[in-house]
Amino acid sequence: MPGQKHIYFISDLHLGMYPREKSLHREKLVVQWLEEIKDHAAELWMLGDIFDYWFEYSKVVPRGFTRFLGKLASLRDAGVQIHLIPGNHDIWVFNYLKEEIGLQVHRKSLLRQWNNHTFFLGHGDGLHKGDYSYRMLQKIFKNRLMQWLYARIHPNGSVTFAHWWSKQSRMREGAFKVYQGAEKEHQIQFARKYIKTHPEIELFVFGHRHIPFDIRIAENSRVICLGDWIGNFSYGVFDGENFQLKKYLEDQGSIITE
Repeated sequence: MPGQKHIYFISDLHLGMYPREKSLHREKLVVQWLEEIKDHAAELWMLGDIFDYWFEYSKVVPRGFTRFLGKLASLRDAGVQIHLIPGNHDIWVFNYLKEEIGLQVHRKSLLRQWNNHTFFLGHGDGLHKGDYSYRMLQKIFKNRLMQWLYARIHPNGSVTFAHWWSKQSRMREGAFKVYQGAEKEHQIQFARKYIKTHPEIELFVFGHRHIPFDIRIAENSRVICLGDWIGNFSYGVFDGENFQLKKYLEDQGSIITE
């Protein structure tokens, strides 16, 4: 890590989420946080659902997020490496952010090593093999033909529908999910199984669940869920030796540990 700078991790901003006024407020907070870390950051990893909805037509990208995208471009111009692993809400990120800002898009979970510390990084969805309906929906979303057909719909219709669907889904599930305990959380169960064949992994870092937790699953292994920027305003930072899950607004939510 150059000059002892840090690696930062963030997920589940859901920018553009209804209502617009609250989303704009959260966007300004994220931009403020990015400004504060810019001189200390070597890399920024965004682990999915950065946008509540994102679909790139060949000549059109979603409106909004001007402050956020501008700040990302500023960080990248300053030499900060920026990485994105799309989540289930921004799965339709294609080439625009790569070409316009210079960030790197990773389509799958991956292993990364810094200073001989091995990380498993991913959005954290679809880890439960028994969730057949979710896996089928993801296959449809990732299908090139279905993407091509969806792109034939005028943005006024497709974007309106996507926002309606997202709002209905959130009303059914609740924006703030409940921690199920280490024996039931799919991310923790996945990590416990995966580490049996990959004992070198020290940190599994995910988003998706909207719940900030830091759970030790072995003497040298932990599972981190980054939380969100809806009610928790949490993020991760690695200084080259230690990983910490932190809160930007200390009076918002709590970090679960076991």
